[in-house]
Amino acid sequence: MKLMAVVGVALSLGCISAAESPSNYQSYSGIRVDTDPVLLARYDKSLRWCVPEAGSWRRGSPDPQSLHYNAALRNCLYRHGFVDRGVYAYPIPEIYFEHFLDR
Repeated sequence: MKLMAVVGVALSLGCISAAESPSNYQSYSGIRVDTDPVLLARYDKSLRWCVPEAGSWRRGSPDPQSLHYNAALRNCLYRHGFVDRGVYAYPIPEIYFEHFLDR
């Protein structure tokens, strides 16, 4: 049972998408970050705050290619009001939801 839990955690971290592209994010209300200049400025300000936090040992990892770094960065951006809208951000079977998160 413990082995299955470890495998599940490893697979879930392995499916995390890259985190910094503004075209992958939208606000809570569904507006894409790269379409609104005011929202893009707010995203850049949040990114300047979140990158050092994700690069710390306390929250993430100093390695920007690390899965812990990406998870911490996405978590911080989510707290600042930005949701990852990428197709592979939240891996779910297509057969059940048929790209429900893309709508």
